[in-house]
Amino acid sequence: MVKNRQPIAELGFAAPIGTPGGIEVLDLARLRGRAFGTPRRPTFHHLLCLRAGRLEHTVDFAVHTLTPGRWMWGRPGQVQQWGDLAAAEGTLILFEPEFLDPATAAAARLDDPHAAVVHDPDDGDALATSAAHLADVFAAPIRTSIEVRQTVLRHLLAVLLLQLAPPEGSSHGGDTFLRFRDAVERDFTRTRRLDDYAHRLGWSARTLSRATQAAAGVNAKDFIDRRLILEAKRLLAHSDQTAAQIAARLGFTSATNFTKYFHQRAGTTPIAFRATVRPPGRT
Repeated sequence: MVKNRQPIAELGFAAPIGTPGGIEVLDLARLRGRAFGTPRRPTFHHLLCLRAGRLEHTVDFAVHTLTPGRWMWGRPGQVQQWGDLAAAEGTLILFEPEFLDPATAAAARLDDPHAAVVHDPDDGDALATSAAHLADVFAAPIRTSIEVRQTVLRHLLAVLLLQLAPPEGSSHGGDTFLRFRDAVERDFTRTRRLDDYAHRLGWSARTLSRATQAAAGVNAKDFIDRRLILEAKRLLAHSDQTAAQIAARLGFTSATNFTKYFHQRAGTTPIAFRATVRPPGRT
């Protein structure tokens, strides 16, 4: 796992020397004492499961409590913040999006930005066995080529992810909502107007709002706003860009408009929010 020298940074992945590229399996005991207090935005996947103890792990500013049997799946681009590891025993699996073959990546919904963070699987014992096998192979002395070992690890990770992924067709919401949700994910920095999405998708704004209310519990305009605010919070938390730079990146015409928009929906100013998640002097 890369330790970037900047206190807040988007973290890239680098496998340890002598191990297959694209994956790393760590026991949480190895991470104790490291400075994980600040928000970080990794470019790779995190799979985390506890054997014992308890851990609070924050993903996109929502705190999730992990206990034995619960799985946390953090995805590239999400902002993560670690809690105290002193009372937690478990395994952390890090892997790059390109590590898996395309068919497995699609079946496991690897690039789904709306996937659940925490999983409570029905067959926890099978998952624990798969994770333990993966960890054992990763830590075992090298008796084959790096390429062969990488292939074995790729297959073992695929087994684990396919067990963990929700069944096909389980996405919450009908076709109208799912198409709207995907359009927002693609275009939220280009437009915040509900009418633009309605026009592009061929439905009325009222139809989109009804579908979104039924699936997500908010109207369509609020859904757009929530996605934009989430991205703003991510950038405020992990980057050192100014409010003006973030405003331009998110499609606002000025920092003033961005600050007003953010305050109305987040209840605080961008600068105040950044100070909350990144207290002065904390690394």
